[in-house]
Amino acid sequence: MFTGVGTAIVTPFSNGEVDYGSYEKLVRWQIESGVKAIVVAGTTGEGVTLTVEEREKLVALTKQICEEKAQVIVGTGTNDTRKTLELSLSAEKSGADALLIVTPYYNKPTQEGLYAHYRYLSERLSKPIIIYNVPSRTGVNISPETVARLASDCKNIVAIKEANTDVNQADEIYRLTNGDFYIYSGNDDRAFHMICAGAKGVISVASNIIPEQMVELANKTLQNDVVTARNIHFKYLELMKVLFVETNPIPVKAALNLLGIIKNELRLPLVPAKQSTVELLEKVMKKVGVLS
Repeated sequence: MFTGVGTAIVTPFSNGEVDYGSYEKLVRWQIESGVKAIVVAGTTGEGVTLTVEEREKLVALTKQICEEKAQVIVGTGTNDTRKTLELSLSAEKSGADALLIVTPYYNKPTQEGLYAHYRYLSERLSKPIIIYNVPSRTGVNISPETVARLASDCKNIVAIKEANTDVNQADEIYRLTNGDFYIYSGNDDRAFHMICAGAKGVISVASNIIPEQMVELANKTLQNDVVTARNIHFKYLELMKVLFVETNPIPVKAALNLLGIIKNELRLPLVPAKQSTVELLEKVMKKVGVLS
């Protein structure tokens, strides 16, 4: 698995269709900036609104662009285990290096249900699986004990994207797996802290607009240059937080639009950012030198 920054890439749209030209430019910028993984069709990529055909085309295109310079990770999780398997097999066929599988949302499975879900998938998939824990969006939290059990019982469940705001969660996973399980911060504003505590990197939203800065933050932290890393963390902390003043990926798409990279277009039920959000983004981006 990668160490450093994986970008949870947005999916640009134009007149309701995927804008593959803008997408390719965005991914190439990420690779040139030193990003080590591209997460396709995740939450930030509005994966739940993409067709299977769109997913397969995006994965194949991303694989072609990355040319072994970065891993291609595909978000395939749903709240239906069999549908998740179908999307995962499709992603594997299209060239995915690994699969990011969110805990089933809405159903609110028990810990035993979560274990059974991931074990079922593990036994039928060949690529590495990254568990994605984001209770604020799914309504369920996978416990450190369940994660450790899966890590022990399923050889291809190798990592977790941990977006629980309780830092004790990642600490417990690290302790229970003896540091042998890959942990990635799922929140940009916690990346510095979690890498200091043993995480291997961050799956980032902010790197869509500040890839070089997020790569430097992760690398300096991994190299134990804490002073430099802390300075980067605090310089961009306000921007990291502003990117979540509305539901992700609404603000980051507005920010990319301000940079002239993509159209500010989303698929329903998401809608473009409010004018107040755009103005706040513009102010903060100028403040840190991202926007002239």
